[in-house]
Amino acid sequence: MSIINSVHSGCFAYIEWEDLLSKPHVQSLLDLAVDEDIGNGDVTTAAIFPEARSATAHVISRVEGVVCGVPLATKLLRRFDPTAEINGSPCGTRLCAGDVVMQMRADVRALLTAERCMLNFLMHLSGVASATRILVDMIPKECAAKIYDTRKTTPWWRLLEKAAVRAGGGENHRMGLFDAVLIKDNHIAAAGSVCEALHRVALHARPGIVVQVEVDTCAQLREALDAGATLILLDNFTDEQLREAVSMTAGRAVLEASGGLQASRIADVARTGVDRISVGAITHSAKPLDLSMEFLS
Repeated sequence: MSIINSVHSGCFAYIEWEDLLSKPHVQSLLDLAVDEDIGNGDVTTAAIFPEARSATAHVISRVEGVVCGVPLATKLLRRFDPTAEINGSPCGTRLCAGDVVMQMRADVRALLTAERCMLNFLMHLSGVASATRILVDMIPKECAAKIYDTRKTTPWWRLLEKAAVRAGGGENHRMGLFDAVLIKDNHIAAAGSVCEALHRVALHARPGIVVQVEVDTCAQLREALDAGATLILLDNFTDEQLREAVSMTAGRAVLEASGGLQASRIADVARTGVDRISVGAITHSAKPLDLSMEFLS
């Protein structure tokens, strides 16, 4: 099954990790990470443990958060010990301080050599999932708004970071420039108007592709609505302007609030009645979750 689902809601309808980890550029990312850290061998571990020896270790969380990336960490460890026995928390599991994320029994050399690569991926992806979950939980129960990510992702990590957003309860925006139309302010400026940009898209974009247009003012919103836009991004609107936009739209289009939104505004923005809230910070500024690996024997 494919993880890519270019429909109105975004790219990940679910997280199919086996499929995700088989993607060539994800495989390349893992190769680069291993080569960067291990090169032609772990000289410390090789000197201390010249022969195989079974050991047990676990990864624990030092803080509250949401786990993401255990299948990837499993794949990394099994590069060094294909017989490793691994039990891990499902992606999206909420963690308390002290909770076990993974328990592993493998060759001690594999555990020590793979440790940093595994933790780097786990900490970052769990950090993205945790940052997303915080915002999702800020949406008042009576509101229908959902948290969306953006294209503000780490190069080469986009598939993984968007999977982490899903693990945190968020939704995915378009994957890239290729799978959905988003008419932004510079497109509009170059085309001459919102209406003209939408007209050109209607003439030349492939049939069935999702089309979204960004507007900066309620006047542009009116123009977009009159031109038939059904998915509109409201960029840098105040809460008052968002309420006005929702009233003006009256259900004729899906409205998305965006533009440097801080966590302190999420609940108020959701209460304006918008359908979507996109936040680049959940990927570009997520703090890694504090995880550590400890040996049990």
